[in-house]
Amino acid sequence: MDVILPKNFFGTDGIRGRVGEDPITPEFFMHLGYSAGKVLVSDDRYLTKDKRPAALIGKDTRISGYMLESALEAGLSAAGVDVLLTGPMPTPGVAYLTCALRLQAGIVISASHNSFEDNGIKFFSSSGNKLSDKTEKNIEAGLSAPLIPVSSAHLGKARRVNDAPGRYIEFCKSAFPYHLDLHGMRIVVDCAHGAAYHIAGHVLHELGADVVLIGAEPDGLNINQEYGATHSATIQQAVKKHKADIGIALDGDGDRLIMADNKGQIYDGDQLVCIIAKHRQNDDSLNGGVVGTLMTNLAIENYYKKSGIPFTRAKVGDRYVLELLQEKGWELGGEGSGHIICLDKHSTGDGIISALQVLHAMKDANKTLAELLRGVALYPQQLINIKITKGFDFLAIKSVKAAQIKAENNLEKKGRVLIRESGTEPLVRVMVEGESKQKVNHWAEYISNILRKEINL
Repeated sequence: MDVILPKNFFGTDGIRGRVGEDPITPEFFMHLGYSAGKVLVSDDRYLTKDKRPAALIGKDTRISGYMLESALEAGLSAAGVDVLLTGPMPTPGVAYLTCALRLQAGIVISASHNSFEDNGIKFFSSSGNKLSDKTEKNIEAGLSAPLIPVSSAHLGKARRVNDAPGRYIEFCKSAFPYHLDLHGMRIVVDCAHGAAYHIAGHVLHELGADVVLIGAEPDGLNINQEYGATHSATIQQAVKKHKADIGIALDGDGDRLIMADNKGQIYDGDQLVCIIAKHRQNDDSLNGGVVGTLMTNLAIENYYKKSGIPFTRAKVGDRYVLELLQEKGWELGGEGSGHIICLDKHSTGDGIISALQVLHAMKDANKTLAELLRGVALYPQQLINIKITKGFDFLAIKSVKAAQIKAENNLEKKGRVLIRESGTEPLVRVMVEGESKQKVNHWAEYISNILRKEINL
């Protein structure tokens, strides 16, 4: 049976949606696995000695992962691709294992920080990087073709990678200096009931920390529910309750990070990147500069300028941060949401490894997060999300553009206005920042109200 699907199916972070609704269905995942498998089989670079490529499948803890994993495995096998299964594994863990096991592709079934009703899929190449636009288009091009399995003798086989968690734990530990340890530190780790529930605590404990583990009891339905990087109040309260030195909160697939200090103060991805960058500058290990995004707080950019650290902005999305890092030959970048990339440690963003870089800075300087960020006072920033229908061209609305110009003129050079479409959801995001909180809130609401009015016309 043929499957007819829309073009440009891959978003900025793979494919994501509500389980049971197109495209997050078993039928689609089987066809997607088959199409991806055919791309691997047809590319001479991906052929192994016995002429059969292999792909790794990991997932987070959503109950729908069982169903989608089986469908994806069937599609890959039908295309003649061997499949290795890790079970629950953080997204960066899949990227690492794909490289370590010399496989041709890595696949993660996850909807990241979304609730359990959603799910999605991300692909990694043999080098541990996200697929190129060209490869994604090649996979999309085969989605409408009939699923015709290869001959029985050439069907792919499947097996479990039983030591996957242990391998990844050791890899994470290797990102922390051998001459240092975490003895004497009490650390609360919030795993969001997600893929890092059996990983993160072991990494920090084996490095010497006194670990308090929360959000580590997944039941298939509670991923990201009141825990994790998108629920900062939980880690704030836990740090105070357990009298911890630091708190680490990951998201459902383990590639996003926020941290809390001993007073419960939250530090986002941009602030943590700033700490890492300054530490590396001090020990002469900062290669080039730092890549942020259009959403990076202006105070962070100003701090980099004063410190003599080169800085540039990418579009919002970790894949764009990565692309700009590779283009410039730099190693460090990230975004406020908590995606942090340290290319000298890993090929992709990794919440655990990023946390270890911050802990390294704290240990070397014997300072708290607040002390390491002294002199960096973030500008007030207001972000308002507005739902839109597909195809709504907000950039063509003259009244919205006029409102943006009016706000920018009022803020002068002491603030910014950014209006952009979300890469993963049907939303327009209006962001205003500046020195005056009152002005920031006023102009964010002013622009948003004009947008809402235009949408409802």
